Amino acid sequence: MLNDLNDQEEYSDLVDENDKVIGRMSTMEARRQGLKNLRVINAFIINSKGELWIPRRQVDKEFFPSCLDMSIGGHVSSGETYEEALKREAREELNIDIEKIRIRLLGSLGPEDGVHFMKVYEIKSDEAPDYNKEDFCDFFWLKPNDLIEKIKLGDKSKKELPILIERFYIENNLK
Repeated sequence: MLNDLNDQEEYSDLVDENDKVIGRMSTMEARRQGLKNLRVINAFIINSKGELWIPRRQVDKEFFPSCLDMSIGGHVSSGETYEEALKREAREELNIDIEKIRIRLLGSLGPEDGVHFMKVYEIKSDEAPDYNKEDFCDFFWLKPNDLIEKIKLGDKSKKELPILIERFYIENNLK
């Protein structure tokens, strides 16, 4: 997140193989270098029909423009916990105050899974969020299998999206 007053870059903690902080780096620089030893959060909104709220990223995004995305996602800022990052990203991207709703931790992944150190959460809601139009341009309510099929048919997505859907919704048959 940029600070409008002094235009400082966001920094992320660099972590070792045990997810312990060993340093910090500009988040943008770490992304450009493709580093995996950063912390990220992702979350899915799921409705009572078992459909996931899946947004499409804006066309002008530097990373993954026009791609399908997780309901909520972002890097954990330096000094922040996973849970604090989830609260911040939910507010910034979807105008959701997660203090007022129930969230569930689905699980964790790491570089051995081909991704950053990541915690994945779930939020139950039948309402589409009031999403940030600078981040997203469209959204879909999709069953997990339908989302995977959409991606297989050529709809572009962030690399982690099908990995998370397979792991947490198809393999584990979560609802």
